[in-house]
Amino acid sequence: MADEVRVVIADDADLVTARAEARAIAERLGFPRPDPTLIATAISEIARNIVVHSGGGEIVLQPFEDRNRYGLIVIATDRGPGIRDVEAALRDDYSGRGGLGLGLPGARRLMDEFELESDAENGTIVTMKKWRYRDELARLREERRRRA
Repeated sequence: MADEVRVVIADDADLVTARAEARAIAERLGFPRPDPTLIATAISEIARNIVVHSGGGEIVLQPFEDRNRYGLIVIATDRGPGIRDVEAALRDDYSGRGGLGLGLPGARRLMDEFELESDAENGTIVTMKKWRYRDELARLREERRRRA
């Protein structure tokens, strides 16, 4: 399995890099369409929050594979002031700073697993995962082998 990829998030240009890296890993892992786009979109939402609300952070992309499934684990961290009301921030109708309020809940809907930890001293950590199960991976590899 490929090594993890780290993308420093400091400004809007870094969103493009994080999206491209995630899409490339998802495609390399054999995720079918539209999953690479869904993953890239979720990362874009989280990375945008890092830029707007905290001023900087990092996104780590970790490919994962075991005997039952494969996937991509995304860990986004920031150095910001934390989210005062995490429960509210995960609602569709909430906006912390006048935005549309779609970032966190939208990213959560696009991924299979979503966890958020936040406090004023340590900033925010978002962990998101997208999975595919082994039988699907075997089928995709077989299709590729036949086309080659």
